[in-house]
Amino acid sequence: MHRRRVSDVRRLDAVLLLVALVWGSSYLSAQTATAALPVLLVLFARYALSAVTCLGLVASRRRGSRRWTRDELRAGVPLGVTQAAVLVVETYGVAHTSAANAGLIISLTIVLTPLLDRGALPASFFAATAVCLLAVGLLMSGNGFHAPRLGDLLMLGAALIRAGHVTLVGRLTAGRPIRPLQLTTVQTLVGTALFLPAAALDLPTLVRTDQAAWAQLVYLALFCSVFAFLVQTWAVQRTSASRASLLLGTEPVWAVAVGVALGGEHLTPLTGLGAALMVVGTYWGQAVERAHRAAPEPRPPSVHAASRVPTHAPTRSADSAGPAASCAATRFVAPAGFRSPRPPQPPPPSSPSPPPSSPSPPPSAP
Repeated sequence: MHRRRVSDVRRLDAVLLLVALVWGSSYLSAQTATAALPVLLVLFARYALSAVTCLGLVASRRRGSRRWTRDELRAGVPLGVTQAAVLVVETYGVAHTSAANAGLIISLTIVLTPLLDRGALPASFFAATAVCLLAVGLLMSGNGFHAPRLGDLLMLGAALIRAGHVTLVGRLTAGRPIRPLQLTTVQTLVGTALFLPAAALDLPTLVRTDQAAWAQLVYLALFCSVFAFLVQTWAVQRTSASRASLLLGTEPVWAVAVGVALGGEHLTPLTGLGAALMVVGTYWGQAVERAHRAAPEPRPPSVHAASRVPTHAPTRSADSAGPAASCAATRFVAPAGFRSPRPPQPPPPSSPSPPPSSPSPPPSAP
């Protein structure tokens, strides 16, 4: 059982790292697309292609699984708005800065998400995020520190909004039977509806664009939107928002790698050191958060302590502690839908109900 849990955790980590790789490459792709088309038109095309793909996947399923539940609609609409807010600020940012800088600054999400998630994480976790923050500074410096550009400031705003979005995903989906495909479809439809009015006048430009721009749009839609949204929702339902954000924090390393390999950018000694620190900080924080979630629960009181507790004192489990405790347990300990088993309790002593018409006789002596 323990080996299976470790294997599941590693599989989740690998999937989230793959999402980070895809998103790391998305900045260069978005920068290429926005160089040929207006930003809002790029976002509309990205969302529209994603929505069509998701609707096709939903239609290909069995008839009973095509419908959306009330929980999926209630979570999908606000998450669609927050995801659109992330992408609009992020895309404008990458259009006004380098692809590497965009991917680097967005990694500040790993510092902001634990604060918004309000989880009781150990101090060493925040030390790991501090190492990642130092890495971001080195990666941004290049050959020397300089004042942030407009695009850099927009990416800072995108990091804050993304941290809120990742936290909101965990809170709106934890413990609820929400299917990632249906949720992602709602998000893409919401984004398409939001960007359509702003991009309507530029739609003829989209028809006349070349194949290279269309290739970037298809990549952004199918891989950076459908694949990443589905996997992120699926993974965050099975791990904590802080852990997911920390693994997705390796995104700037992939952004630098893609920028150097495909975008012709140069890696200086400072940016190389920053990339190394980012990897170290990410895996350090990952190990701290994993150990924190796997820590055993406090032992029950001893026999002598238990003898001083009234026998009728209620036992509070994860289910009976209220919605806040159940949500916290889901985020930091158990996968979505998990409920801690209640400890076995002895059956209550059977006693006949007194007749309503006459008082019950006193119990007989043994």
